[in-house]
Amino acid sequence: MIISTKKGTPQVELDRIIDNFEKQGLSVTLIRGEDYNVFGLVGDTTKIAEKDVLANPWVDNVTRVSAPYKRANRLFHPEDTVIDVRGVQVGAAAPVTVMAGPCSIEGAEHTMRMAQLVKAGGATMLRGGAYKPRTSPYSFQGLGTEGILDMVRAREATGLPIVSELMDEAHIDEFEEYVDVVQIGARNMQNFQLLKAVGKMHKPVLLKRGLANTIEEWIMSAEYIMAGGNEQVLLCERGIRTFEKYTRNTLDLSAIPVVKEKTHLPVIVDPSHATGNYKYVQSMAMAAVAAGADGLEIEVHDNPQCAWSDGAQCLKPDLFAETIEKCRLIAHAVGREM
Repeated sequence: MIISTKKGTPQVELDRIIDNFEKQGLSVTLIRGEDYNVFGLVGDTTKIAEKDVLANPWVDNVTRVSAPYKRANRLFHPEDTVIDVRGVQVGAAAPVTVMAGPCSIEGAEHTMRMAQLVKAGGATMLRGGAYKPRTSPYSFQGLGTEGILDMVRAREATGLPIVSELMDEAHIDEFEEYVDVVQIGARNMQNFQLLKAVGKMHKPVLLKRGLANTIEEWIMSAEYIMAGGNEQVLLCERGIRTFEKYTRNTLDLSAIPVVKEKTHLPVIVDPSHATGNYKYVQSMAMAAVAAGADGLEIEVHDNPQCAWSDGAQCLKPDLFAETIEKCRLIAHAVGREM
């Protein structure tokens, strides 16, 4: 249930409203605006009669929320959320952000070189996997802590915030200390214990859509994180599994406007995992910006044929720079900066 109060409602009246609902066992969150105040009620609101709430002269409107997600719901939070990552703003009218780098971290020297190359090409964050979820148990699983520290050194040299995937609660302390954006991969989108743990962290979370999950299931996973107290969630569309075989996955561009309508959270698009083929990444990145994405996550490698993982979907640095330049033109055309 969403309750909005009239302009100029005194603090004492706001406190009374909060106290009344908390006594009924509801969780109450107050969002303050310049001309309004909005209460979001989470819990069993079936016992609350709208006419009784409207009897309060300071209450302006009451809206029942049918969607199962509350904290992520745009009705509860009308303004777009903007997330700050070491000074890089993501969401709303902020410039379209670009997270770029190799699929897997491949050592200190290579990480440093890639960080410098993607920054020169237009990246605002460095992405890289130190812990890798792989379909085969025999595939390279990542450098672990060594890879995280390689990224930290690259951040110190370039100033790029770092994005890396968390796979296990055991590494939360390490990520809390070193990583700027904690990525939850598609395979862990419904790992609810991990989501609850991440909800207690103090870092932004990049939540990727699952391989075959609906938009509502995706948003509900964000709700798990937000219910734990961490409301710094970025939703990442990375393609879903369909019957199509010409691409690795099917990029659901329609998810961008849908999620923006339903939620207030920033939306990132990963055209690399969506297509699985470097040939299609540029066009899908441009389409994502045109559709309203707040950011892109693109895999880049200076020698894709020798990449330790997912080389087929990696852009070479020159093609990456060209892609970002073309995306800037699209961003300008739709009233965004990049």
